[in-house]
Amino acid sequence: MATAAQSLQEWPQPIIWLRNFLREELAPYPGRGAVVARMVLASSIVMILTMTFRMPFGAYGSVYALTISRENPEATIRAVKTILISFAVSVMIILGGAILFSGEPLIRLVWVIATFFMMFFALSALSNYSAANRFGYLVAITTPLWDRQMPANLKVQDTLWAVGVMSLASVITAAIEVIFHSLKPGDDLTGSLARRLENIVVLLRSYAQGEPDKSCQQKLIRFSMLGTSRMRRDLQRSSYTEQYAEKMGAVVAFTGRLVDIVANLTHFPSQISSEDRGRLQDLAENISAIRDDLLNNRIPQLVKPMGESGAGESGALETIPLLREMEQSVSLIADVFTGSRTLGAYALPDEPAEPPKRLFVPDAFTNPEHIRFCIRGGCAATICYLTYNLIAWPGISTAVVTCFLTAMTTIGSSRQKQVLRFAGALVGGAIGMGAQIFILPSVDSITGFLILFAAVTILAAWFATSGPRLSYFGVQIAVAFYLVNLLEFKFQTSLAVAWDRIAGILLGLFVMWLVFDQLWGAPAITQMLRTFTSTLRLVAQFHREPISPDIRVAIQRTFSLRNSINNNLERLRLEADAVLFEFGRTREHDIALRRQILNWQIQLRMVFVARIALLKYRLRLPGFELPTPIQNAQKAFDNHLAATLESMADRLGGKEGRPPEGFGSNFEDLKKVVDECCPVEPPQELAAQLRTFLPLSHRIELLVRSLNQEI
Repeated sequence: MATAAQSLQEWPQPIIWLRNFLREELAPYPGRGAVVARMVLASSIVMILTMTFRMPFGAYGSVYALTISRENPEATIRAVKTILISFAVSVMIILGGAILFSGEPLIRLVWVIATFFMMFFALSALSNYSAANRFGYLVAITTPLWDRQMPANLKVQDTLWAVGVMSLASVITAAIEVIFHSLKPGDDLTGSLARRLENIVVLLRSYAQGEPDKSCQQKLIRFSMLGTSRMRRDLQRSSYTEQYAEKMGAVVAFTGRLVDIVANLTHFPSQISSEDRGRLQDLAENISAIRDDLLNNRIPQLVKPMGESGAGESGALETIPLLREMEQSVSLIADVFTGSRTLGAYALPDEPAEPPKRLFVPDAFTNPEHIRFCIRGGCAATICYLTYNLIAWPGISTAVVTCFLTAMTTIGSSRQKQVLRFAGALVGGAIGMGAQIFILPSVDSITGFLILFAAVTILAAWFATSGPRLSYFGVQIAVAFYLVNLLEFKFQTSLAVAWDRIAGILLGLFVMWLVFDQLWGAPAITQMLRTFTSTLRLVAQFHREPISPDIRVAIQRTFSLRNSINNNLERLRLEADAVLFEFGRTREHDIALRRQILNWQIQLRMVFVARIALLKYRLRLPGFELPTPIQNAQKAFDNHLAATLESMADRLGGKEGRPPEGFGSNFEDLKKVVDECCPVEPPQELAAQLRTFLPLSHRIELLVRSLNQEI
């Protein structure tokens, strides 16, 4: 083992990064197996129908069944509706252009090029990205069809087949999702609660043993940043009675609070008294019992009495200032279903009304970036289209599809998608041709082919259910395999088919590299810096909350800000990966800046997580009401930190920004107010709150001060 570990350390850094990256992305997580099973089932049903009834474009139908959103049944149904509407618009444009211009080759060429530019503008400027993607995809795969020398009625027929097969795949996928979720009602909400509680149990037990579980701690930090928005949506869309929904809403609120508290354990010393270890074990047992009760539709109950011993002379609360808050939150979860608590004060705010739907994004016709993206994408697709027509090689028409699918807004992110598409095409093409040569000649029934198809689809679906950094690779494995084996109803005895499609992908990648690098290309490191700067400003806004005197409006705004900050932090991670795919004279500088921004991001994330835990004092939630002088001092403290974060954003944005005067002493001012306001021995309730409030406030100031010095 030592030799293996030593040899691993001697590997080049990129190999170690790739190994850790694949381990993280391919690791199983709760629900992943069920999602993969539904993906394979939908694709297999589409495959059986298209092969049995010899429907053209079966490969694209199976791909659609694999890639449709499966967040929940409502999201899937909305995605299917979007697909059907997008296909209808695409068909009207395709057939309209064919009717008007098919007899004039030159005019048709102009029409095709204009359509390419239109589909890239839609990809950038339409408010519904999925609709734009489906519209452009159908245009890209059917354009070569109208260049063939064949009767017009067959062209129309094949175009309608393409729409029909992909629409059928979409409907089948939606039906499977609805049926699956109807068999397990409430699974999403209960499962989300259970996953959070299970991670809390594991972390508390590891703390009780003196060895904190770092991976579990990171998961809880992630849950804390995500908040409870998804669970609130699931609750509102559920079929629960009004009374039960109110109770579950309170459980969601208390569980979210518990996650926020436990995520901040890292801010406190890990030296825990023996008495607190016992209380942590009891707390973990109670949370585990509540989790089991929720999963089995039982009324949650405590199995261990909540210990209040040690709060006095032994000073047990001093080792874990958050312990009493955790015990209080768990007790509240158990009390929800006994009727001993009033739920109105804890009820979650309603989801805000959805804004009016718009066809285009607000700056669609004022932001020049949309026009630039349209020109870059349209030029790339046009070059590929002219190339394969001029050299009379229609087999490489996949170049146009490659341009469309890999079009992104930055050089690095576009190239990342290009690499994943090419790598996935190589793997899927190799599997497909290998199956045609070695396996399929001995298969004489649809059952045998189904086994092969399902095995490859499972592999592709497992990759496709990874994070955004790798999921596209899995989709491309499926695309390449399906194109080889499902487009025609016979064995491919020649390598020409696979080679043509891979050559088309190579051509598309080369043209995209040339056009997107040279024409208004935005380096990923630039976008990464902009995203981090934007995140600093959002966290500064979060520190100033609540602004509205209406508590429900204030809480709703904090939920919205939490979602925005979390999305930005996730985007930073993706853009950091994209930087690795950029090369040039500034690469070493960009890699160093990438590493620095990632380090800053870690500190900013910890500031954000700690602020989540402190927000309940500013909101004056029941059980967290501080005296008015302390609350005013906390508001001044938070505004001071917000101004400091904004000054950092100004400096990173090229403006002159300086920290506010007195920076570094504002915590001392806060502590002074606390000392003046509270007697020598404050009430036990207030003393317990201050044991959490002051250390967390001090921790935030230290993190912000460190971040300010580095920036």
